[in-house]
Amino acid sequence: MVLKSVQAIFRPFYNSFRAAYRERVANDLKKYGLRYDDLLDPSGNMDVAAAMSRLPQEVLDARNQRLKRALDISLKHVYLPKDIQAKQTPLEPYLRPMLRQVQAEMKERKMLGTKKPYDRQLP
Repeated sequence: MVLKSVQAIFRPFYNSFRAAYRERVANDLKKYGLRYDDLLDPSGNMDVAAAMSRLPQEVLDARNQRLKRALDISLKHVYLPKDIQAKQTPLEPYLRPMLRQVQAEMKERKMLGTKKPYDRQLP
């Protein structure tokens, strides 16, 4: 009972902080022309690698182009022009829906006690 009342008191503060943080992250990503999903690392997470392998080639090419452009402008210590920043959609997901699907499949496999049908990873 006490926990719910404390949550009710702090929820508006949390929501305003969350919205401000989300906007700040979006603005920082716009400066480099990145999307939030571009920050997910396939070499550090096998689920991300599996999700990326299921994406169409055009989506992967666009991701690689965004990463190259971000690296280039970061090394030059500049940001994208304001007119290009205005066209960016940093919070639009392209990888997370596929990642959720991969994680659901992994969870289902774990519940069934089975392994991947074919796994090329070394033990």
